[in-house]
Amino acid sequence: MCRSVDVRQAVLAKNDSLASDLRADLSRRGTVAVNLMSSPGSGKTALLEAVLRTAVGRGIPVAALTADLATENDARRLARSGAPARQVLTGGLCHLEAAQVRAHVDDWLPDGVRLLCIENVGNLVCPASYDLGETLRIALMSVTEGEDKPVKYPTAFGQAHLVVLTKTDLTGAAGFDEDTFRRHVAEVNPGVEVLPTSARTGLGVDALVDRMQAALDGAVPHRPLLADGHLSVHAHSHSLEHPHQDRPHEAPASRMA
Repeated sequence: MCRSVDVRQAVLAKNDSLASDLRADLSRRGTVAVNLMSSPGSGKTALLEAVLRTAVGRGIPVAALTADLATENDARRLARSGAPARQVLTGGLCHLEAAQVRAHVDDWLPDGVRLLCIENVGNLVCPASYDLGETLRIALMSVTEGEDKPVKYPTAFGQAHLVVLTKTDLTGAAGFDEDTFRRHVAEVNPGVEVLPTSARTGLGVDALVDRMQAALDGAVPHRPLLADGHLSVHAHSHSLEHPHQDRPHEAPASRMA
């Protein structure tokens, strides 16, 4: 057990170092990365396509990396927005790591892109442990997934700078209780904004692009209480286990609305 914990900590420490360097390099390019995490079926790709289309319409230089174990379906979908999109095939890994993002930034990211949206593998466990060099980390959940998901997956929701609720057009049909959901979010991440959205109706899409634009403009995202401590996910349990290395994020003078 101790050996597996030591190995895990070493892997995370190496990833954090790579992510910190990547964040600094992106900053020098004038680029902000956004890490979007959710379960499969949350509607993340549909919402991201709408976000990309809106960003393109506003003249924001934006691109997308989307990760899956197989197929390039999501990259083809996202490219319909008019933004450059590339598929990352993880080779069986259930999450993205900073080294993978680094490789695509180095050999693909078009010059002048200011906003890089990273659609992580559909999974709320493993991806939550890996910093990708992002400035803005977003945890997404649909109304069909149940109000208690934030307390079931406290790592993902507890370290998010923004929580996005998707598929709100299905709230009534799903019998979803948004007030209970918000209470659960507040348990693991006090003060974080919860943004309701619907890719189908367009609800919240402009607001989500606003949050990304604010990060581009130098606003400081909400800082979770867990920002200086890591919620370790070991053997699919969710508990505060091991201190995590600092996860530095730039801290410009203004604050995100």
